[in-house]
Amino acid sequence: MNAKIKYSFLLSITLIVASFVLTSFKQIQNEEPWSPKQLLDPADLAKILNDSKAKQPYIYSIGPAATIKGSIDIGPGQDKANLDKLKGQLSKLPKDADIVIYCGCCPFEHCPNIRPAFALLNKMKFTNQKLLSLQHNIKIDWINKGFPVSN
Repeated sequence: MNAKIKYSFLLSITLIVASFVLTSFKQIQNEEPWSPKQLLDPADLAKILNDSKAKQPYIYSIGPAATIKGSIDIGPGQDKANLDKLKGQLSKLPKDADIVIYCGCCPFEHCPNIRPAFALLNKMKFTNQKLLSLQHNIKIDWINKGFPVSN
């Protein structure tokens, strides 16, 4: 092979590998059961909770404790019994209900509870579900900011 053919061959292989890597990276990014538009900022939820005239969402704690005012304690979403409990609660709601789930035990990338619970919402064909975007944990992203907590 002359140098020009070798260069063209290596360039082609490099482009194929790069394309594969980029495609794989995009697939990894899209593996979460929620979309970016389904993430709810804590300040936005706090604003709704503090407005007595606002339509209040159904809020489910799928972590260790129902800390947020008005939230329903389901228990850790990684446990099948708790997912069954959540499914029972959700089965009473219309498919277009405003639903917010949260855990708050740790950052999203480590949380064992949010993915199974959000996947359940998708499987049950809900259309207005949100995941509270607690980037660190419930203490830092909710309690320390003075947002409404359960009594």
